[in-house]
Amino acid sequence: MADKQSVEEYIAGLQEPQRSIVAAVRAMILSADAKVAERIKWNAPSFGYGDEDRITFNLRKGVMLIFHRGAKAEGDAAFAFKDPSGLVEWLNNERGAVRFDSLADAEASKAKFVKLVKAWLKATR
Repeated sequence: MADKQSVEEYIAGLQEPQRSIVAAVRAMILSADAKVAERIKWNAPSFGYGDEDRITFNLRKGVMLIFHRGAKAEGDAAFAFKDPSGLVEWLNNERGAVRFDSLADAEASKAKFVKLVKAWLKATR
């Protein structure tokens, strides 16, 4: 899955302030777990293990991250995740979104966000 150069090239091509926010949030995600890999998928940086994407940027309107269990919802009504951060807006029981409106917003949420990433990656392995 790892495609560090492509992700770095992708981020370098973004306009400010989006570039700074995405770079900071990317660093937070990578700091959460040394085994997490990154690549460009769905036209944005995506993170997970092997070929299993679990967190993907959505950059159409600002900076949003989609926490998911794959390309399609698994439909697993039994799956439950307790958000330790309070940052996620849940779209359904297995897909949620986190939005950062500024670099200051992302940096202020760093500790909670990294804890969220760790918990999500563990729960969706």
